[in-house]
Amino acid sequence: MANSYDIIVIGSGPGGYVTAIRAAQLGFKTAIVERSHLGGICLNWGCIPTKALLRSAEIYHYFQHAKDYGLAADNVRFDAKAIVDRSRGVSKQLNTGVGFLLKKNKVDVIWGEAVIDAPGAITIKAAPDAPKGALGGGSYTAQHIIVATGARPRVLPGLEPDKKLVWTYFEAMVPASIPKSLLVVGSGAIGIEFASFYRTMGAEVTVVEVLPQILPVEDAEIADIARKRFEKQGIKVLTNTKVAKLDKGADSVTATLETPKGSETITVDRVISAVGVVGNIENLGLEKLGVKTDRGTIVTDGLGRTNVPGIYAIGDVAGPPMLAHKAEHEGTLTVEAIKGLHVHALDKAKIPGCTYCNPQIASVGLTEAKAKEAGYEIRVGRFPFVGNGKAIALGEPDGLVKTIFEKSTGRLLGAHLIGAEVTELIQGFVIALNLETTEQELIDAVFPHPTLSETIHESVLDAYGRAIHI
Repeated sequence: MANSYDIIVIGSGPGGYVTAIRAAQLGFKTAIVERSHLGGICLNWGCIPTKALLRSAEIYHYFQHAKDYGLAADNVRFDAKAIVDRSRGVSKQLNTGVGFLLKKNKVDVIWGEAVIDAPGAITIKAAPDAPKGALGGGSYTAQHIIVATGARPRVLPGLEPDKKLVWTYFEAMVPASIPKSLLVVGSGAIGIEFASFYRTMGAEVTVVEVLPQILPVEDAEIADIARKRFEKQGIKVLTNTKVAKLDKGADSVTATLETPKGSETITVDRVISAVGVVGNIENLGLEKLGVKTDRGTIVTDGLGRTNVPGIYAIGDVAGPPMLAHKAEHEGTLTVEAIKGLHVHALDKAKIPGCTYCNPQIASVGLTEAKAKEAGYEIRVGRFPFVGNGKAIALGEPDGLVKTIFEKSTGRLLGAHLIGAEVTELIQGFVIALNLETTEQELIDAVFPHPTLSETIHESVLDAYGRAIHI
């Protein structure tokens, strides 16, 4: 039957399209359902375009500090429209690439919105702007249905976005101009990245966090360093603070804040609500089928399986950590398990997290506090970037690599980094964790000189009282 498949994936974000391609590689007749953009939120409105914006901000920052490198760059300006256009162009290029990869792997793309009528049966409502001649509305069957519908911005009462004065990340990525002042509500990765971008571009930025620590999932020591760096850049950071209400004017917003010192108000041009995301579980037929959900996400085992046979979920819609690379890996494991390959359940403790602000932040494994809570006796190593030749040559001496080991065995438990290019350095620790590396193996490894990666080596040495360059 033309409309019959082995696997249908609902959603073409990083998790969805990678899952579909891997399924096709394994010999499954595969289709993917998408209602608007191949590549999903991450590629079109998240991970990729924000990195393009941040790259523009980084270059602008270097121009502003050209004299630090013996250079002259006078009358440096920026064009907000051109910055946004470049970001959108990057997304378009990758969007086209996803289409090519799906076609290359013989994955059918069905344009529309899916409802699961029963295990193995889907009805598609055709997308009004589907490409001419593409597959669309109708009834489809598949032995395995994988939900990869992603997530959307969480909306809190009183912080409802209006696309003009109160933004989500959608509006924050395509500003007509850079606002002179900005309130960012929430200090997770999304909030901090936008705070970093807009501050670099000249906006007065205030970040409000209801918890005692910004970047709440990060190691407290790293978060404290980050806060000091942000404040040095001119970002105002308010923790233990709640936005009580917003009063909108014609072209500004006055926020009433509840702080540890009492109530205060702040008037800004724009507000960005970055208080997390919630899974897209609605209107899929899940409730009718009895698919178990919890706090806005679908409950699965470590291999994507829900409580209803034949229905699976991966990525953001399957719960935290809500990261593109988690979705890709989770989807791959799911289809390989369906194929009958020997795979291990996803170990979320080994998934790295990255925040692409200035300075960059990256981590994997247990924080120092979590390691102690888990009952480990630990050894902690620290190495500052100021002791690294490459960091000094780059003009990036502010940073820290922190490593955590189990004292009795030398097993690596976690790594936490802040500084230049640490989102690239973190993968060394990810590999080490997956190989169940001990401190001795890291100490015995030869790191190239001069590189930032030497900070990894020195942090391990420091944990065992052997650091050379501090």
